Amino acid sequence: MLYTKALHIIFMVAWFAGLFYLPRLFVYHAEAEDKRGIERFKIMERRLYYAIIWPAGLLTTFWGILLIGYNQSYYLKAVWMHEKFALVVLLWLYHLSCGYYLKRFAHNKNKRTVRFFRIYNEIPTVLLVFIVLLVVVKPS
Repeated sequence: MLYTKALHIIFMVAWFAGLFYLPRLFVYHAEAEDKRGIERFKIMERRLYYAIIWPAGLLTTFWGILLIGYNQSYYLKAVWMHEKFALVVLLWLYHLSCGYYLKRFAHNKNKRTVRFFRIYNEIPTVLLVFIVLLVVVKPS
């Protein structure tokens, strides 16, 4: 179980790292005006999303589901775990919305402002804070 928990945490850190960085790239991309810079951001964003964020998100979820299997009767009754599930669903929706914006940028169709992406960039931080608090404190 400890290796499963360790792998869950390792991939969760990688997932969040990507979700912190990709929207920051969107900020810089939205500010960019030179064609060469814009093309560089498209490459960086695509590689980050598909080579790091997707695998890390899937592996985080996989190892998390395995962890639940160690004490299924407890976890499925724990209110804090249901709240964590809800936040993880929101995190997956955020993840998918990053893919939406990635495609908008890839096709030069972004309509969002730099300010939007600066605010959008903070969403995974808020989710991380609440997820960690739920897991550590386990409020009833």
